[in-house]
This record gives sequence, structure tokens and C-alpha cells, in this order.
Amino acid sequence: MLSPESLLLHASLALIVLAVLAQRPFTLRLLIALAAAAGLLRALLWTHDTITAAWMGILLAVALFLLLRNALAGRNIRFSAEEKALLDSLVEGLSNSQARHLMDQGLWLSGKEGDVLTREGEPVERLYYLAEGEALVTSGGRRVGMCRAGDLVGELSVLSGEAASATVTLSGPARFWCAPADDLRPYVEANEDIRRAVEHAFATALKAKLRASNRTIIEASGAQTTES
Repeated sequence: MLSPESLLLHASLALIVLAVLAQRPFTLRLLIALAAAAGLLRALLWTHDTITAAWMGILLAVALFLLLRNALAGRNIRFSAEEKALLDSLVEGLSNSQARHLMDQGLWLSGKEGDVLTREGEPVERLYYLAEGEALVTSGGRRVGMCRAGDLVGELSVLSGEAASATVTLSGPARFWCAPADDLRPYVEANEDIRRAVEHAFATALKAKLRASNRTIIEASGAQTTES
């Protein structure tokens, strides 16, 4: 059987290993704080090593300070109704400060009928979130779908730099958020938490668009068969 002193030592080391593996800053700091607390208890109650206790206390204080600072910073951030809708579509699991920082990479604009958001075969220059209005999606001159309020536009190619697979044109007045690809790409790559959240949102949006596009194509094929 391990003594309490040995258990605290092994617990502290195990928590440090988990912290090294952690991908989220919050999780890393929390694990470091727990490891420091275990090391501090061991130094104070069993080994009576004042130098180790001092270093563990400093490490614990720094980790708790960073956790508290992030928590307080997030509490002061507020989002409008359209910003909340954007965040629901674009990110999941981010802190308020991370979400605000990501949103600040783009800006809100208004569009009119006929405005082209992406052109088939050309690089996608911006990521769009359609807050209000609708947009027609065409490929090879054929209608393949519609983008409606709550949809992302350009998510398939904006991070890869590949050409757009379809042309997306506003079918009426619209309100949207857009972020330049040249700014968004390096920003997402430099922030692991945000990259995972954005990629998950893109994958979810793509699946929904593929299902909608398939329905549109099937309905159009049925109509042509009936007419002939």
C-alpha cells in the first residue's frame, strides 16, 4: 500500500502528465493548479520541505490567477441577438473571450439582390454567415440549393484556399457577417481551440448543405421527368 505522501507525489506527477497532453488552455491550467496543490500538501504535511512548498505555492497561485482572470474577462463580454446566432452556427465550446476575439476577425454588412458572395471556380475570399435573407446556389449554371438565414457560405474552401465549388448570389436584401480568408486562415491555425470549433462547425454545415442539395436535385429531376 502506498503511503499518503507517496499518493500525493504520484497524483501530482500524473496531473502534470495530463496537463502536457491537454489541448485547451483552461484544462491545462486547471490540471497544473491541481498538481501544484497536491505537491504543496505533500511538502507541508509530510516532507516539510519549505523550498518545494514555496515553489508549489507560487505555481498554484499563478495557475489560479490565470483561471480567475479568464473567468472574469468572460463575464464582462456581451453579445447581441445576431451575434449569439452567429456563435451558435460557427463555434461551440469556446469561452466568451475566445468567441469575441474570433468574431472580431470579421464585420457585419448589408447586401442587396444580385450581390455575389462566391464564384464557382474562383478562390473564396471571405467566409460568410447569413443572418437575414437568402442566397441562390448554382453550379454549372444549374440551381443546386439555397442558403438561408443561419447558413455559412464559403466554409468548404475558405481555410484550404481552394476554388469555390458553386456560385452563391443573394436573392434579395440580406444581412451577413464576413471575415477575409487571408486574415481568418492564419488566425485559426494559430489558435487550436478555435480551429477545432470552426472545423466542427464547417463539417456540420457541409453535411446539412449536401442533404439539402441532394433534395433540390432530386426534386428538379422529378419535375423535369413529369414535364417530359
